[in-house]
Amino acid sequence: MQQRIKYHGFAPELMKHVYALNKAVDECGLEKSLLHLVKLRASQINGCSFCVDMHSKEAMRDGETQQRVFLVSAWKESPLFSDRERAAFAYTDAVTRIADQGVPEPLWEATRKHFSEEELVKLTVALGMINVWNRLCVSFHVLHPVEQAKAA
Repeated sequence: MQQRIKYHGFAPELMKHVYALNKAVDECGLEKSLLHLVKLRASQINGCSFCVDMHSKEAMRDGETQQRVFLVSAWKESPLFSDRERAAFAYTDAVTRIADQGVPEPLWEATRKHFSEEELVKLTVALGMINVWNRLCVSFHVLHPVEQAKAA
């Protein structure tokens, strides 16, 4: 597969704002580990190999364990995540698949038990942002870095 467009060089005025919003999300005050995990989860749902690779590496670089990173895709079956993280994953699943059923009221109420209204706005913007990146990367076939096997 070859990259279709190197989008960074096109629509520079628009991309400047995309980068600015991304920076604002990263500095919004939500836990860095939570942001890494929900970005990873949304990227898994969207099938974005570039973002899955990047957010897995960033999460581990910032202290997440390899096991927790590997189990994000099976979060419902793993006891490794806190109630707050589990609520964030369920919300991430619904927001990322928004066309399926929106955010059902029971899920909304469950999520509100773990996040303030301000945090919900920040989390929702963070999910919107990662979904923008996923759509750019998947649409334009942006490939994750391929690490060459080390010679023996």
